[in-house]
Amino acid sequence: MIYKWFYILGRNLRNPSSKRIHQFLSKSNNFSLEELEAFQLKKLKELVDFAYQHSEYYRKILTDRNVKPSDINTLSDLKKLPTITKKELIKYNSEIHTNYKFKKTFQAKTSGTSGESLVFNRNEYADSFNRAVINHNYSNYGVNPWDRNGYFWGFNKSLFYKLKTQILDAFQNRFRVFSYSKTELLAFIKKLKRARYVHGYSSSIYETAKAINNSEIEKPAQIKMVKGTSEKIFDYYQPEIKKAFGTKMISEYGAAEAGIIAFECPHGNMHINMEGVIVEEVDNEILVTNLHMLSFPIIRYKLGDYIKLASRDAKCPCGKNHLVLEDVLGRIGETVYGLKNKYPSLYFYYIFKNLSEKHQLNLEYQVLQQKKGQLIFNISSVLSDAEKQLLTSEIESYFNGDVTYNVNSEAIFSATKGKKKSFISTINEQ
Repeated sequence: MIYKWFYILGRNLRNPSSKRIHQFLSKSNNFSLEELEAFQLKKLKELVDFAYQHSEYYRKILTDRNVKPSDINTLSDLKKLPTITKKELIKYNSEIHTNYKFKKTFQAKTSGTSGESLVFNRNEYADSFNRAVINHNYSNYGVNPWDRNGYFWGFNKSLFYKLKTQILDAFQNRFRVFSYSKTELLAFIKKLKRARYVHGYSSSIYETAKAINNSEIEKPAQIKMVKGTSEKIFDYYQPEIKKAFGTKMISEYGAAEAGIIAFECPHGNMHINMEGVIVEEVDNEILVTNLHMLSFPIIRYKLGDYIKLASRDAKCPCGKNHLVLEDVLGRIGETVYGLKNKYPSLYFYYIFKNLSEKHQLNLEYQVLQQKKGQLIFNISSVLSDAEKQLLTSEIESYFNGDVTYNVNSEAIFSATKGKKKSFISTINEQ
């Protein structure tokens, strides 16, 4: 009970708007699709008008395009505005920030795993909305934000910041691993005995699940929710995770600068956070508009992921009418070099998805490219001759002899900082 009061006190101090936002989300949970889109249009018009008045960058962009805020009368009118990339958010950072004096803002920073770290100010309402959306979705799994929880996330390794993190975690009834040594990981697993949920990097949760299943330690019996975020959840993760925790891993999709984009419901569908963002799919690429970020407007942001939206007519047994994000296919911008041609790294997603769907062959993989025209397929498990043949057939069907490749069974994957990468290239195009 003490952690509940810690949570309420912290929420009221940091996020005073949270309570009324949560009340609104409880109501909008039952909105029709038309009602949701009417709300989106209302907030979009307010956002564009605010950006025009208070952001030097957007006032110039709209003026140059001869677009006035009054020209935004339908959701499709969003296409009148240009897209924006992370490079532009960094380059024009001060001009994008609005000059309005908010009562409270928080400095936010992206992880910089793409090599570009973005620092920006998030107004209190946008911050509160993001947190309220997360907690609202937790309630679908019978989880409270103050429940005991295990966390897999990055941290500063200096002694000061490690101590600061431990103190903050203690107030949030949270614990995490500070290294993946066998001793510390086993200590973390033992703490899971009283935890109600686990969340963080998907690959880290998967590796912990394997460690639990391969040990004599009693499996945690009170876990109600396992949430993966920041990385793709591969199909082959689920059997290990369900065996270790008694439930599958669900997905939360979002980004620091874009906010929560979608959250998986108990029926397995990724519902878009339509009260918080507008999602567009253009040539399989996601564009995100955050409806509440007034201090640093994010409009038609190219997040850098390939996605697939479900049909507008898709219905979910959970009863929500929010649009569904069918899949996040992979990262944009990673190029595979053949002997003659270039290919998107999205090919690897389809190669291994086909193996899973057509042959029920689920493989944990990492592909390396150190030289143009050559690929190394590292597979964690032992491959039979027949399984290896299935893999090579899929590789050939996508690259048509334009690459040579080696397939390694029982391979040790290359370490990457933070997020686990399924494709690593050391090639710099000349």
